[in-house]
Amino acid sequence: DFCLSRGLGDVYKRQYLYITTGDAGSSENSQNVNSLAGKILRVKDDGSIPEDNPFNNYVYAYGIRNSQGITWDDKGNLWSIDHGRSGIKTGLDEINLIKKGKNYGWPVIEGSEKREGMETPIIHSGPDITWAPADLIYYNNSLFFTGLRGEGLYQYDLINKKIRVYFFQEFGRLRAITLGPDGNFYVSTSNKDGRGYPRDGDDKIIKIDPKSLV
Repeated sequence: DFCLSRGLGDVYKRQYLYITTGDAGSSENSQNVNSLAGKILRVKDDGSIPEDNPFNNYVYAYGIRNSQGITWDDKGNLWSIDHGRSGIKTGLDEINLIKKGKNYGWPVIEGSEKREGMETPIIHSGPDITWAPADLIYYNNSLFFTGLRGEGLYQYDLINKKIRVYFFQEFGRLRAITLGPDGNFYVSTSNKDGRGYPRDGDDKIIKIDPKSLV
């Protein structure tokens, strides 16, 4: 799995393309800076490698399991949501503050574990809760992300450091989210992907006024 985002370079205002990649089912890929799997990549707008990338390749940050969304806040910070472990043991999904050259630990550390040279997530879902995050945006001092298995719209308030969930199990699996030019959120459901339980009218795009989320 991968997703794409664009950001401005801070030196020449060149456009960069940021790409997230999953570990392709081989967790050791995430710790190998010469592999493009399990990473956040940064590419120049002409397809070449930025001169200040930390490993002289496309890798910008590593130790990622399966990031499903990245976004910037209004201070220029890059944020990522990452799927935690899967299979019999689930949970430990992460929100990470991404910095150039940093190692985000997968599969060596999970959750609140710490090890020298590795970054612990800003917040995680815990071992008993699965968000299965699918997309991420920034809005008004908060990160908003959709949950697939978590079946809700989640808000992480960057000021008070707390998570809230809206529409829990009301619409089923939620996948994409974007902020429209009209100031509303647009969220898609994903109940007909073989993992959900389709309802009448699925799948849908839901329009949400963010000011109503109180």
